[in-house]
Amino acid sequence: MKELSEKLISVVDVAEPKLRAIGAAESAKPVLHGGWSRKQVLGHLIDSASNNHQRFVRSSLQPSLEFPSYDQDGNIKIQAPQEADWGLLVSLWAAYNRYLAHIIAHLPESKLETKVRIGSGEPVTLSFLANDYLTHMVHHLKQIGAA
Repeated sequence: MKELSEKLISVVDVAEPKLRAIGAAESAKPVLHGGWSRKQVLGHLIDSASNNHQRFVRSSLQPSLEFPSYDQDGNIKIQAPQEADWGLLVSLWAAYNRYLAHIIAHLPESKLETKVRIGSGEPVTLSFLANDYLTHMVHHLKQIGAA
């Protein structure tokens, strides 16, 4: 997990200055099919960090765990990142992911095979969940030109 933690830090270190170079007006323009802006994509990634923070920690404390499914459109609507300050979103995303890298580096080896179910999906291991978190993030950062 230490290697994954280092990769996450590296992704954040590369993406953060690229995100900061995007102006406030540009961050609010739709960039994805369906109309999501960079602000909304980054809001989604912050939400992913928040959800996975709980998944990583709670799964390390239990023999197995089930979490509710994730409503990305509902979360974007309620959290309204489109109306948030771009600099705030970038700072929160970067700081939260640096902290998650710290958590990932300290996940107990003995808990990496803990089964985690999200919604009606098939159970996955905590190790898979942590690795998939980074894959998901990089996918979205590429969509908004920050990876």
